[in-house]
Amino acid sequence: MRKLFDSWIYLFKNLWFVLPFALMPAVFLALSLDLSAISALVQGFFTGEPRLDFVSYFRVWSFIRIDSVLGGVYSFLAFACIVIFTAFMLTFVEKHMRIGKRSFSGGYAGFVNILFSALVVTFVYTCLYELWALLLSALLFLISRIEVTAVVYILSIAIFLLLSFALLYCVTVFYLWLPCRQMTGFGFYNAFVYSYRLMTNVRWGLILSYLISFTAAFFLIGAFALLPEPVFRIVAVILFILLYLSFCIRMETTYFATDKLDREDLIHSYRGY
Repeated sequence: MRKLFDSWIYLFKNLWFVLPFALMPAVFLALSLDLSAISALVQGFFTGEPRLDFVSYFRVWSFIRIDSVLGGVYSFLAFACIVIFTAFMLTFVEKHMRIGKRSFSGGYAGFVNILFSALVVTFVYTCLYELWALLLSALLFLISRIEVTAVVYILSIAIFLLLSFALLYCVTVFYLWLPCRQMTGFGFYNAFVYSYRLMTNVRWGLILSYLISFTAAFFLIGAFALLPEPVFRIVAVILFILLYLSFCIRMETTYFATDKLDREDLIHSYRGY
């Protein structure tokens, strides 16, 4: 279980060093949320009318805003910022764990080396998530046609949890691919095969951990959806900062742990030289 908490330990010990990497992605992710659709879902859920049309459901779950041109721009900027700042942050974190020193020297070369891989994995995760949002929206819409409201509630919650589990399982398939590419220099396929093997002993713990975080995040967003928009956006930014940092840093801590690599940020053996 310690592997699951190592990312949070690292995060809070080094918060002021990694926080700048998360600000821009978190801001644009928060702006990519369709507040009007989310608030409509929350109001309907708590007033006994948990029914929306398919497009409204999709607007609730998707990070690709289709309600306005500006919303679409926010979604694009969120994707671009995640690619760029993930490459920067993983370069910084990997160097810190590998040699034990927090510095940005040589960071540009590491950033260039990992940028394309960060683009690929971000694209894969975006496709997985949007496919999940599309499928969930379609199933929720079909369930909402049922006349018995109690059945709609039960099936909606069950489908959400089941599909969330399926999404997170797919996420773990690629989860260590990026740090494996970063650390080993393997090609795309060999890095995937090796990282998939490393995931074997930690997959279920990661799925459980992120299922809890994933569900809690959606409930928190829903809880603040009926408050004034500035409050909602601020809460969403804070939430996405924590989720983004945890997700990326856990890639590195899990990779180091599963590949049985020493972390110099913990043992400080370099100080003896």
